[in-house]
Amino acid sequence: MKPALWGVLPLTLATLAASAIPVSAERLVTSLSEYQVKIASNFVGQNLVLFGGIEADGAGQAQRSGYDIVATVTGPAQSLITFRKRRALGIWVNAEAREFEDAPAYLAFLSNRPLTAIVNHETLLRLQLGLENYPLPERSQTGSSEDSDEPFRVALIRLRREQGLYREESNAVTFLTPRLFRAFVPLPADVPVGNYLVDVRLFADGAQIARAAAPFEVAKEGVEQIVTSAAREHGVLYGLAVVTMALLTGWFASIVFRRD
Repeated sequence: MKPALWGVLPLTLATLAASAIPVSAERLVTSLSEYQVKIASNFVGQNLVLFGGIEADGAGQAQRSGYDIVATVTGPAQSLITFRKRRALGIWVNAEAREFEDAPAYLAFLSNRPLTAIVNHETLLRLQLGLENYPLPERSQTGSSEDSDEPFRVALIRLRREQGLYREESNAVTFLTPRLFRAFVPLPADVPVGNYLVDVRLFADGAQIARAAAPFEVAKEGVEQIVTSAAREHGVLYGLAVVTMALLTGWFASIVFRRD
């Protein structure tokens, strides 16, 4: 064999070996029960339903079993502030604060079993899965502290969880068949309005093999929507109307309840 062919042979063998490596034959198909959630004065919360299926991609036949699903639901970005109180002169005052910039107003991690049982900690950290691993950029608001910023982050997550706006549920996804699944996305009564995204990841044998996304919107309707639109689009007129209404209400109350 000529010397030139000796250099081509390893490359050819490597190419054939790479082509023999099996690629993922699965793909995710997802759908939501509603793509727009309407909030009115009688809204008390709602469970949005996520449906999904695992299908063979192209001519490939997905034969494996033991799938795992992790759905990350994120709401509109907001600036959230947590405070640390200290006692001064007999009263409690806000001594320090941290502002979390562009933090999701709603954040939920829904899976069929605990995240640590699906993938290892390094993968969870890299994929930003779980409340502990999701990045929440923050900066100091008042004062300076030598303490770690972790207590402020922990306090933020705790408060949002108490409000039902941050969640991590390991039994929220149910497999109806080996390839069909369902999950409930709980929306509390005070869920913020805006655009939301459901990011669904499919895992098998500790590795992510497919991914799909489903957006939805939370919007106000009726009188609430009219008031919100007026406040946003005509801020000055809305402010004047509110002040005028407050003055008229006070004047009317002084007449009704006055003592002669």
